[in-house]
Amino acid sequence: MPDDPTAPRPALPAGPQPEAGGTGGLKKRLLAVDGSPVAVKGASRLRRTLPGDSRYGDALSTANQLPHDLIGRELVAMSAERPSAVRELGLGALQVWQKLSEGLGRGHGDQPVTLLFTDLVGFSTWALEAGDSSAVNLLRKVGDAQEDAIATYGGRVVKRLGDGLMAVFVTPEDAVAAAVEAQEHIGHVEVDGYRPQLRAGVHSGTPRKLGGDYLGVDVNVAARVADAAKGGEVLVSDPVADHLEADGHAYLYRMGRRKRLKAAGTPKELRVCRVQSAD
Repeated sequence: MPDDPTAPRPALPAGPQPEAGGTGGLKKRLLAVDGSPVAVKGASRLRRTLPGDSRYGDALSTANQLPHDLIGRELVAMSAERPSAVRELGLGALQVWQKLSEGLGRGHGDQPVTLLFTDLVGFSTWALEAGDSSAVNLLRKVGDAQEDAIATYGGRVVKRLGDGLMAVFVTPEDAVAAAVEAQEHIGHVEVDGYRPQLRAGVHSGTPRKLGGDYLGVDVNVAARVADAAKGGEVLVSDPVADHLEADGHAYLYRMGRRKRLKAAGTPKELRVCRVQSAD
């Protein structure tokens, strides 16, 4: 006799049921492991053995706009409220990537570079009288003039400093050529009858590259060289002048007599000289 489809069927034996909040419990356990002092300490210790900057992740080391720096900032922001082993491991991977990028030529690391600092002489006084609109207009024109020259000679703007900037170049001759050309371009800039006066300083050394910025004694020296320049003047330090003379580029310029740079935070024996186009 066929089964009656309407007849009640026996209940199947109950199998194991998932615990209420099982997923939440797993998440809590994972977070506990991630934040445990042992795991965090182990991950931090591992980072110190990896190539690159073991403190990668702070504001200085992630200041650039490169993809790995953007990821680094996001990683730090997401786990800023508590210690995290995953964060340390993630930053460790990014520090290795940064180091490899430098090795492939995407950064200079501790290799010699040439730094250019510029600023406008008397700009603040003029801006007080001219007003914000004219001041912004002038800064845009000056910025375009400088950055066009810097790009022409393969330089990179590291940061903008109010009415000036800091740029980095692979070679001294490129930095000097960019500075001299920038001066020539800015000679044609005029806003409301005012002609800006740019001063520039060029110095070569081996500064510490940290993220998109450079730090160290050579950065301070380059800034002091620029501070010592007068409006419309390009000053270069001994290492830059020596390079121009040794590599046969000095004929492109009129180079002044070298004078000792009297500025705090610079070597006592360091000298500077004025450089102008020979044309």
